[in-house]
Amino acid sequence: MKILYVSQYFSPEMGAPSARVHELSKHWVEAGHQVTVLTGFPNHPTGVVHPGYRAKMRRLISREQVDGIDVVRTWLLPKPNRRPLERILNYASFWLSSSVTGTFLSKPDVIIGTSPQLLAGLTGWWLSQAKGAPFVLEIRDLWPESLAASGVGSEGSMTTKLVGRLARFLYDHSHHVVVVTPAFKDRLLADWDVSSEKCSIVNNGVETELFSPDGDARQQKEALGVGDKFVVSYVGTLGMAHGLAMILQAAEQMRDSHPDVLFMLIGEGAEREHLENETKRRGLSNVTFVSQKPRSEIPRYIQASDVCLVLLRKADTFRTVIPTKMLEFMSCGRPVILGVDGQAREIIEEAQAGLFIEPENTDALVQGIDQLYRDQGLRESLGRGGRKYIVERLSRRSTAQRYIEVLESVVSTHKAEAL
Repeated sequence: MKILYVSQYFSPEMGAPSARVHELSKHWVEAGHQVTVLTGFPNHPTGVVHPGYRAKMRRLISREQVDGIDVVRTWLLPKPNRRPLERILNYASFWLSSSVTGTFLSKPDVIIGTSPQLLAGLTGWWLSQAKGAPFVLEIRDLWPESLAASGVGSEGSMTTKLVGRLARFLYDHSHHVVVVTPAFKDRLLADWDVSSEKCSIVNNGVETELFSPDGDARQQKEALGVGDKFVVSYVGTLGMAHGLAMILQAAEQMRDSHPDVLFMLIGEGAEREHLENETKRRGLSNVTFVSQKPRSEIPRYIQASDVCLVLLRKADTFRTVIPTKMLEFMSCGRPVILGVDGQAREIIEEAQAGLFIEPENTDALVQGIDQLYRDQGLRESLGRGGRKYIVERLSRRSTAQRYIEVLESVVSTHKAEAL
């Protein structure tokens, strides 16, 4: 099967969208399928194009092979992921450029347009019309609900209304919709009149060999220069949706009572500069920041952690999400403190892989850290529970196979309808 995957984000960019597209595509290639990824030049979230791609970007389009995947990169306007206008310019430039570039690619059997961001779905629809191939819309965030939840646009604002109209168009005009959680499907059926037959669930998965508990924690700590500290880490985008100010508040509360606890924040994002400034202003020597790292290096930071944090702001929309970082922490056998209610909480509690705390509740975060700090046996038990759950249910290989079954069904149905 020939698959065209439209995604603004792809390796070497960090984050769940890039990882999902890369790892699914890699497994599909290994299974004998031909995969082309239509993407932008890597610049997320800083707005700075990666050094190896700056000269290539001047040619507007480049092509390369990555793990057997045909990767076509097209021009976009690099912008940091900070202000709404910058995001809109970044998104719109990729939409226009990819829509043009994609018309020159050979006809695939199926086209996937993945969000975020939603305009990549519009590119997928346009190319579907141009090439006569079925279009699968992949929804990794609920639109437009996630805008308000992230603090980007208020409910009822012009931006939210426009995104809502775009979402409605794509839901109506796609041949099939793939979502990553059962709650997403429930919401699409209830609020957007998407039929159950048109919507499939393909959960996020984890590369269990890469994200493994095999690394020695003490050695990893020594290599990272944190000595015998009790490391509480946050790994991922330092964005507006995550409510990360509570980490600094927790660090301030625990500075004197737990002098050997170190809070380590790894990644880039819209809130990083503000968080670093606040850390300096408060004199928090127990908080350290690590710049964005290649995905291959992330497991060693997780393995050096005693506890991993998964946090989001308190919003009903986030009750439907299952953060990929949570699954990766579980796969590495590390206990999770989860400040996200809903579907993510159900997994953590079923797997017995961590502690749930009320979102944006600093006191609860401090209590959770203290509980795990004092109980090594509990930490080890929660770590084992998380690893077992991921290996048995959510390996990337198994989710890739599930996705292929969905795509084959879509292609078969499309061919039958064309007769």
